[in-house]
Amino acid sequence: MCRFLAYAGAPVFLEDFIASPCHSLIHQSLHAEEAKTGTNGDGFGVGWYGERVEPGQYREIRPAWSDENLLSIARLVRSHLFFAHVRAATGTATTRANCHPFVHGRHLFMHNGQIGGYALIRRRLESLIPDGLYGARVGTTDSEALFLLALARIAEGAAPGEALAGALGDALALMQEAGVREPLRCAAALADGETIHAVRWSSDTKPPTLYLCDRGDAVIIASEPVDAARDCWQALPCNTLVSAKAGAVSMTPFAVGSRQAAA
Repeated sequence: MCRFLAYAGAPVFLEDFIASPCHSLIHQSLHAEEAKTGTNGDGFGVGWYGERVEPGQYREIRPAWSDENLLSIARLVRSHLFFAHVRAATGTATTRANCHPFVHGRHLFMHNGQIGGYALIRRRLESLIPDGLYGARVGTTDSEALFLLALARIAEGAAPGEALAGALGDALALMQEAGVREPLRCAAALADGETIHAVRWSSDTKPPTLYLCDRGDAVIIASEPVDAARDCWQALPCNTLVSAKAGAVSMTPFAVGSRQAAA
């Protein structure tokens, strides 16, 4: 399983969370404590918002702990909203295009988890991506497919949480039709430059870990706490949607219903 972190609030340097804390994301790339494997060395990525609507992005297939460019970027880039992700691949190639976070227009997306039996349903799942968005698919991961399916619903007027539930529902329906017995597990974050929408959900009782730290002037959502201030970090309940920006955090139940998949 991958590890990730999302930040929204007063502008900070990326290194304040990616590199400096005792359990920073770079540290987690080698020493994750709440994942199936302690090492997340199949690439990494950061995405951040600056003065333009579209976010910047840097992704690489080297492990996060060995990339000096990441440390340089994190030391100099300051942002009010950014994502960072270290990857442990679950069946798809270790390529730059498969590293998170994914960017399309003003949106950022990253994911930790897995669609059970993805190889069995991949073609049908991809066929649900509208033509206008399919050209934006450059990688092969289930994560990017979920992102584009959610964006399609947002373009039609759906709220971000509803869009994420719809994308997961599409995948769940195809899994059920294919007789897949493996679970669908998802911790994901979606941002539009102002608000982070994150979900922790699974079709069984074992969703990936996800924590929230609300500091008043900033909100951090992460797979694992990154510092020693453990009194701030709240484990998100299973099947929860959190929408967060500085000074405003809301949590609501998150439900995914399977539906009749398109032919």
